[in-house]
Amino acid sequence: MALVFGLVADFGGDLRAARAAAAVAAASGPLAAGPHRIAPHPPLPWTDPSGRVELSVVPRGVGSGTALDGDRPRTALTAAEYTALGRALYDLLRAMHGYRAAAVGWNAEPSVDPAELRAARAADPHAWGDDGLVLADTVLAGLGGDDRFLFFAPGFSHLPWRGVRPSSLTADPAP
Repeated sequence: MALVFGLVADFGGDLRAARAAAAVAAASGPLAAGPHRIAPHPPLPWTDPSGRVELSVVPRGVGSGTALDGDRPRTALTAAEYTALGRALYDLLRAMHGYRAAAVGWNAEPSVDPAELRAARAADPHAWGDDGLVLADTVLAGLGGDDRFLFFAPGFSHLPWRGVRPSSLTADPAP
């Protein structure tokens, strides 16, 4: 199973906004991850069968079994370096517009689907998934709001991201 570390953003049906965000990501250049500078793969906007548009920004060589990396050797990062890379992706997200929900992390796609968030909230009003979720303020209001969300960028709020913890996916020494 592939494990992808990156940024995923949901644009509803707005392909134009996703393409503009992809251009922002493509122009960003390499992202800092401690002493490493890691270029992202070309951003990947895609539309699902329902017309929902997502954009993925996936740094090269930091996932596990990621098809985009092919035979490229994996860059071993510590939890602190993944956290720095994640923060660089969040900084990149601050320059984007038109998305409804976004997150950075391992296989973040399910956490940015507003329909899935709505269903989770119906079952548990405190269910937001992982920390680091960014929502357009209009989406957050439509989901009933939550005082735990803080300002992220104009028009967007987030559950602050705590970063990556040491695990079998990081290059941290075993305890």
